[in-house]
Amino acid sequence: MEFAFYFASGVAVLATLRVITNTNPVHALLYLIISLLSVAMTFFSLGAPFAGALEVIAYAGAIMVLFVFVVMMLNLGPTSVLQERDWLKPGIWIGPVILSALLLAELLYVLFSHGNGGAIGQTTVGPKTVGISLFGPYLLVVELASMLLLAAAITAFHLGRNEAKE
Repeated sequence: MEFAFYFASGVAVLATLRVITNTNPVHALLYLIISLLSVAMTFFSLGAPFAGALEVIAYAGAIMVLFVFVVMMLNLGPTSVLQERDWLKPGIWIGPVILSALLLAELLYVLFSHGNGGAIGQTTVGPKTVGISLFGPYLLVVELASMLLLAAAITAFHLGRNEAKE
């Protein structure tokens, strides 16, 4: 399973480099999603399926919130439809689709090649262990992060209101 770990790590590095070097923000976000999925695959290959699932859920949710914040802040109208069509041509999806297919093949290999998930360390990390770790010594940090996210959501709501623009 070391191959799966190194392969997912390589895809993560490659996709992250494309995020940094891309000039188009939509393309950079596509590669960012691939990078986050490959980091989740490294968790799966290390025997932490719960941490991998949390990675996908948390960061996929965070990216969706980012899209909502951008739409609220920019208030894009019908004039940007043509520009958006130019950004989302079929050729743009080739790189992310290839990387996603490679990660899917690796995930299927990790899940179905061994009975225990094919972990490198041969141990798995369960939800109870993650919960004890998060809400034990790091309870204050988790609560402060939740308050920060609440403040960001309230700020985005107030900035995105139509009344504030008048």
